[in-house]
Amino acid sequence: MHQARAEDYLPKPFDPVLLHARLGACQDKKRMTDELRDLNEHLGERVDEKVREVERLTMLRRFVSPQLAEAIASGGESILASHRREITVLFCDLRGFTSFSETAEPEEVMDVLREFHNAVGPMIFEHEGTIAQFTGDGMLVFFNDPVQLADPSWNAVQLAIAMRQRTGELSTAWRRRGHDLTLGIGIAGGFATCGEIGFEGRTEYTAIGTVVNLAARVCAIAPGGQILVTNRVHVAVEERVEARALDDVEFKGLSRPIPICEVVSLVR
Repeated sequence: MHQARAEDYLPKPFDPVLLHARLGACQDKKRMTDELRDLNEHLGERVDEKVREVERLTMLRRFVSPQLAEAIASGGESILASHRREITVLFCDLRGFTSFSETAEPEEVMDVLREFHNAVGPMIFEHEGTIAQFTGDGMLVFFNDPVQLADPSWNAVQLAIAMRQRTGELSTAWRRRGHDLTLGIGIAGGFATCGEIGFEGRTEYTAIGTVVNLAARVCAIAPGGQILVTNRVHVAVEERVEARALDDVEFKGLSRPIPICEVVSLVR
C-alpha cells in the first residue's frame, strides 16, 4: 500500500502568506525531483546507446580495418558510397603455395595460412592499410582510402619491407617442416573507384580500377622474397629506398610497357 508522507507543516493559526510560500516551495521541489528523474532516465538511455555503439564498432573491427571502422563510426555510412581516389595498392601472395596445398594435409595448409595472416595482419593496420580481400595465400591492401594519408606510397613500401622480413622468418620455420614457401609483393599507384560492393547481407569495401589489376600483375612476376613496384611508386619514395631498375614489362591489356623497379631496402 502506498503511504504518503508530509513534506512540510505549519502550526496553527495558519499564516496565509507563509502557507502560500510553503506550497510554492513544495511544488518547486516536486518539479525539480521530476526533472531529475527524467534526466536520469535519459542519461541511462544515452549510456545504453553508447554501449551498443561500442559493441557495434567492436564487431565491425572483426571484418574491416580499424581505419574503415572508425571512419564509418565517425562519418556514418556515407563513407561507403562510391568515389574516385588516388591510391597505392599492394598485392602479395606465397610462392609455392599451389603445389604445397595439393600435397599437404588440409590441417597443415590452414596452419600455414593462419601463421601467415597472424604475422602480417597487424602490420597492415600499423601502416594504415585497408584490407580489400583475402585470396587464400595472398591479400590485396590499398592505402589512402577511406582515410587519406600524407604519403601512401611510403606506407605501402614500409609495409612491404616489414612483411618480407617477417615472412622470411616464417619461411625458415616452414622449410624445417618441409614447406618451401616465400612471399612475392607487387605495388602500384593510380586512381581507382573505392566503395562498398555486394548485396544486402553481404558486402565488402574495395577498390576497382586498372591500378588494382596492375598491382596483381606486378606481384605475379615478383620472385619470392622480392618487392617490385611501378615507376610511379618508386618516384614517390626513391630518396628513401635502395632500388634497382628492371626492364620495362608488357602486361596483357595495357597499351604500353610499364617501368618496374625492385625495392631492395630502406636507406639507412
